[in-house]
Amino acid sequence: MVATVLKLRYRVLGNTLARRPWQLVGFCFGILWALSILGIVISAMAATGALSGLETVRPIAAIGGSALLLGWVIGPLLVAGIDTTVDAEKLAPFPLSRSQVMTILTATGLTGIPGIATSLAALASVVMWLRWPVAVVAAVPCAVIAVLTCVLATRLSSTMSTGLGGNRRGRELIGTVLLIVIIFAGPIITGVLALVSGAGNIGEQVLRVGTVLGWTPLGAAWAVPGDLAAGQYGTAALKLLIALATPALLWFGWGRALDRATVSPPRQTARTVRAGALGLFGVMPTGGVGATWARSLTGWLRDPRYLRQLIIVPLFPLVFAFTGGIQGFLFPLSALLSAFILCFVGYTDVSYDGTAFASVLSSPIRGQEDRWGRVLGAATVGVPLIIVIAVVTTAISGTLERLPAVLGASLGLLLVGYGVTAVSSALIVTPVAAPGDSPFKTVPGQTFVSGLLVFVVMAACGVLGAPALGVSLTAFGSGNVLLGWIGLAVGLVVGAGVIVAGVVLGGRTIEQTGPDLLVRIKAFPVG
Repeated sequence: MVATVLKLRYRVLGNTLARRPWQLVGFCFGILWALSILGIVISAMAATGALSGLETVRPIAAIGGSALLLGWVIGPLLVAGIDTTVDAEKLAPFPLSRSQVMTILTATGLTGIPGIATSLAALASVVMWLRWPVAVVAAVPCAVIAVLTCVLATRLSSTMSTGLGGNRRGRELIGTVLLIVIIFAGPIITGVLALVSGAGNIGEQVLRVGTVLGWTPLGAAWAVPGDLAAGQYGTAALKLLIALATPALLWFGWGRALDRATVSPPRQTARTVRAGALGLFGVMPTGGVGATWARSLTGWLRDPRYLRQLIIVPLFPLVFAFTGGIQGFLFPLSALLSAFILCFVGYTDVSYDGTAFASVLSSPIRGQEDRWGRVLGAATVGVPLIIVIAVVTTAISGTLERLPAVLGASLGLLLVGYGVTAVSSALIVTPVAAPGDSPFKTVPGQTFVSGLLVFVVMAACGVLGAPALGVSLTAFGSGNVLLGWIGLAVGLVVGAGVIVAGVVLGGRTIEQTGPDLLVRIKAFPVG
């Protein structure tokens, strides 16, 4: 059964790549990237084993293995998405037991590009222990355990974040909490390890960090060969027990998650409202602009695909406070990074409408009215959020005199982004997660070119925002208050000008491209 599913999986992949040349190009780039990283890692491991002593190799192995496991859990969620070519939902109609489904999914994880690259790198870790024969013997089975742990960990996180079978609000809550935990994981781990490592030079800190990680599920499998090489057989046995228990617990937890998904049928969540309650539609002005404004603002406040951006952005100041301190250079500039994230969120705004975009086309709303409504909806939440972040961070860091400069750079970039996305969203539609889906799910139909378009939009925002950024950042660095106010004025004027130009051009464009956009949206494959 496993072999049959794997054959079907690769046949689907082959057919998809044959139909979409640009997706084939992206697939080839992925293979080349994996090979290049694999070559670098193997070379680094060989050099470490040949040039370093056992006291250095042991912590490096534990730290590297821990980073690999975290990468397997975090990487697919934030970068590549979770491959859903074969998943539990697609296998549900077939007469397969839970164990068979889990075995199939584990096999697909091991035979994908990340799984193959990880397996090769893990087995190649033997080169680090060539000077210690007993460690070489133990390194191979420990590498197998470590790779299996990586695959099971990412499958468990995938099942939990996707929330198969649960209600929509539950899935949204799980995804949001998981994303917040991921963002804070770096600062939390850094702080904990700093407390553990304490004082001492970098070498001593690395040794202590590696020692701690070797006793955790993250690095236990990678620490066993080093302990054997050092003659610490009792310690090696305990760590091997931890290493074996980790995939067993992951398998058990994954099975429970799948069981819960199986017995919990999908159900809709509904909220009862009183008759005649129109929400924001009853508050905003009448007409095309007001209706679009209300619809857009409702999406920003209730649609998780937008709402997650608003949840994540205020966390950046906390991250910078953890990593660099409130007196650091980045903390008072948190508003600028937040503005950078928000400025291009709507670059493919029409895609989030899905097939409901047909109702927009069938309404008497003109192109410029649609563009103004979307800009106002985004700005209603984005502008106050950036101002609050800028005021709070500069006040806490004691740099209120730099507030105009921070606002000039942040608002200038944000407003420019609204103007750019008013045009880009009239030209670009890409496959996006459906409402209620996991935000980490790989959406079918994504191509190499569509992935590059976001960088084109980002570049346009950077170029048009350069005047405000240049003046404001110069003022921030020099502490010149007058220049900071000039930067703020430049940011507001240039940003307003770009918005007006973007709305006019985008409005004309959407009136011409609207039907074509809807046809392309309907043509996206359903995942």
